[in-house]
Amino acid sequence: MKDSEKEKAKKLSVKFPETLVGGVYSNSMSVTHTKDEFILDFYMMAPPQGVVVARIITSPGHIKRVINVLNGNINKYENKYGPIQETEEPNGKILN
Repeated sequence: MKDSEKEKAKKLSVKFPETLVGGVYSNSMSVTHTKDEFILDFYMMAPPQGVVVARIITSPGHIKRVINVLNGNINKYENKYGPIQETEEPNGKILN
């Protein structure tokens, strides 16, 4: 990447729609994929039924970058606050 392209990339702004400002809470997730896409469904599970709160569809190359960024942030978090205790997997199978 040329220096002029790096400068333009640094100045990229992002619009944050008001409907997304509050975010959504998810306590479960499922991942499926095809050759060309990864599909991440985020759920809010509250028996007797859960609800999909977000669906992200992205490319294999991007999902690999996402995983690398998440791993880096988990390491930073654990260095600052200590180890994260993994929660149990939910019982049962999520039916779409």
